[in-house]
Amino acid sequence: MGRIICCGLGPGDPDLMSVRADREVRAARHVAYFRKKGRPGQARRIVEAMLAADVTEYPMEYPVTTEIAFDSPEYVRLLAGFYDEWAERLARLARAVDVVVLCEGDPYFYGSFMHLHARLQGRVEIEVIAGIPGMAGCWNAIGQPIALGDDVTTVLMGTLAEDELEQRMCNSDALVIMKTGRNLQKVRRALASAGRLDDAWLVERGTMPGERVARLAEIDESDCPYFAIVLVHGRGRRMDAGE
Repeated sequence: MGRIICCGLGPGDPDLMSVRADREVRAARHVAYFRKKGRPGQARRIVEAMLAADVTEYPMEYPVTTEIAFDSPEYVRLLAGFYDEWAERLARLARAVDVVVLCEGDPYFYGSFMHLHARLQGRVEIEVIAGIPGMAGCWNAIGQPIALGDDVTTVLMGTLAEDELEQRMCNSDALVIMKTGRNLQKVRRALASAGRLDDAWLVERGTMPGERVARLAEIDESDCPYFAIVLVHGRGRRMDAGE
C-alpha cells in the first residue's frame, strides 16, 4: 500500500521549504499538483529544479477559477465534481505507490488539498508536512514585526462583504487580508473607512521572483495580481518595555 504525502512548500522561495518537504519532493516518483488551465502552476514552479528525471506528474487542472462567481451554484458544483474525481484517482494510485501532492504555504491553512483530505479520510494513509504560510513570507519581506505584545491578529478574506471587512478591521490590531485580486478596491475602501489605509502594505509575490512591496495607498486599484496579500501591522498594544 502506498501513501498520499501532502508537502507544504512554504511561501514560494524553494530555500524556505522544510528539510523534510525537500527530501520527500526529491525522492518522489509520482507528483500531483493544482494548476489553472494553460498555466504551469505555482506549486510546480517552486519545485522545478528538484524533481527526479523519471517522475510521473499529475497536473490537477481546476475546471474554473475566476471566470464565474465563487459563491454561485455552478462554481460549487464544478469544484465539488473536480475534487471528487481527483480524490478517486489519487486513492487508486495510492493503493500501489506513494503520491506526493504539492501545496503552496501550509496545507492546513486554506490549502486546496484540504478538499481532497476530507474526501480521502479512511480510504488511504495520508501524511501532511507543514509549510511556512505565505503570509509569513510576506511580512518578512516588509521587515517589520506583524504583531507585538497583546496585539490581536486577524486573517480576513477579501471576498467578505465590505461592511464585515470594515467591522473586523476596526476590531483588530494586526491584519492579514488574503484573496485580494479583484477585491482590492473593496478592501481599500474598507481600510479607509476603518482608518487603517495609511498603515496598509501590499506584498505581491512575496519571496518569489518579481517580489514587490509597496504602500497600498500608492498602488493603482487595478494593479493587483492573484499572489498578493495586504498587511497592516499591530502597534504592540500594552507591551511592557521589558518584553
